Amino acid sequence: MSEDTLGLKDKFCFGLSAIPDQLTYQAFQFLIFTFYFCVIGLDITVMTLIYILWGIWNAVNDPVLGALSDRTKQKGKWGKRKFYLTLSIGPLCLMMILLFTVPTGMEAFYFLFIIFLFEFVYTLFDVNVNALFPEMFTTEKKRGAVNLFVKGLTVVALIIASLLPTILVPKLVPETPAEIEGIKLNYITAGVVLAILTAVLSLPFFLRGIKEKEEVQEQFEKRPSFLKSLKITFTNKEFIKFVIANTCVWYVFNILPTILTLYFVHVFGLSGNSIIIGISLMLSFVIAALIMPLHRKLGAKIGMRNAFMVTLALWICALFPFVLVSGEEFLILGVIITALNGIPLSGALFYVDILHADVIEEDALKFGVKRSASYYGVNAFIHRLGIIITMLTIWVVFSGTGWDKTYTPVTSDPALTIIGLKVLIFVFPAIALTIGIVTMKFYTLHGEKLERIREELKQYPELMPK
Repeated sequence: MSEDTLGLKDKFCFGLSAIPDQLTYQAFQFLIFTFYFCVIGLDITVMTLIYILWGIWNAVNDPVLGALSDRTKQKGKWGKRKFYLTLSIGPLCLMMILLFTVPTGMEAFYFLFIIFLFEFVYTLFDVNVNALFPEMFTTEKKRGAVNLFVKGLTVVALIIASLLPTILVPKLVPETPAEIEGIKLNYITAGVVLAILTAVLSLPFFLRGIKEKEEVQEQFEKRPSFLKSLKITFTNKEFIKFVIANTCVWYVFNILPTILTLYFVHVFGLSGNSIIIGISLMLSFVIAALIMPLHRKLGAKIGMRNAFMVTLALWICALFPFVLVSGEEFLILGVIITALNGIPLSGALFYVDILHADVIEEDALKFGVKRSASYYGVNAFIHRLGIIITMLTIWVVFSGTGWDKTYTPVTSDPALTIIGLKVLIFVFPAIALTIGIVTMKFYTLHGEKLERIREELKQYPELMPK
């Protein structure tokens, strides 16, 4: 795709890929822990064990699906990425409903089954839509321009996934057992609406947003075997540095929406009115969208890697005020603090895809073929480990605050519960973000080295989209 054909419709339609990708995953992150722990009543230890098994499943699922896509031959007008995207979109929409339709008497088994199935379907979509980004847009200028639309519409997806459920589910957490059945129905209703929105809003992406480069047989034959591809990917030092930092970011992405509902309920004494939580998240995402052009300028000025590190440091500062507030009188301040976290959230969303694309292009220069899906598959596998770490973190903290088994709205020591929630929302994320900053300090794909790679890549037009 040349610079002059990259019009507004092209950028917008490709940006709509963020709706099915991020709306479904944010809904999963925001609702699933609260639903199965607080509404279904699963034991926290059982949930943690299931998440660990799910992580082991990811060790197979994500890299295999990425390699499968890379090793698939072009299927005429269906391409290869588009083929898998089309195959996965219907089941992905259906997942939004099935996640909340839990059979009585087999809750734990269903939780295990449904998150395995969700992960398979979601990964089939995710690795292919992410593989398209560096393949369709080959310069930092084009990637920056398109990424504004991708991340802007990611914010729209995050708003929908966070605000809509709090409207359709007035109480995300039951106060009495009598409320549970009604709340279950509300969650199912929210799932149905999310499924319909995902299907409708993704249509322009499928109709106009996908323009795959035709892969010639010679390029296909250059692709390494599955095992060799894994070895190459896992021994790429710059990729490992990037993916460690990205996993730290995803750890924060995971823990904040997972714990925010309980934080508002117990630290601010929020009873009912789940819409306040939705509004808080919505404001953070709106700020993220508004601030994103500034992140693009900052990345262009000081380099994407340096801007990413600045963003992670800023995020630690933005999370610290959560430690200082408690009580109903600070509820509005809590909303403001949550909203302001949209500033570093915006940068974290913006920079990671561009940094990842640089890693893929360095690899393409070495081997003469872009293995985008393989890299995204392994990246997905590693940063999904962040969810296991998230659950282990929550399990350790909850075990010391009276929630060592099932959810109980009133614990023996409410003050200890509040301390635990504050540790979860600041201390552990701050540690993760610090690790991310230190890791990126040793990341070398920036400055003159990165410019040299981009210049060398221009000598290989077969790696560039038509």
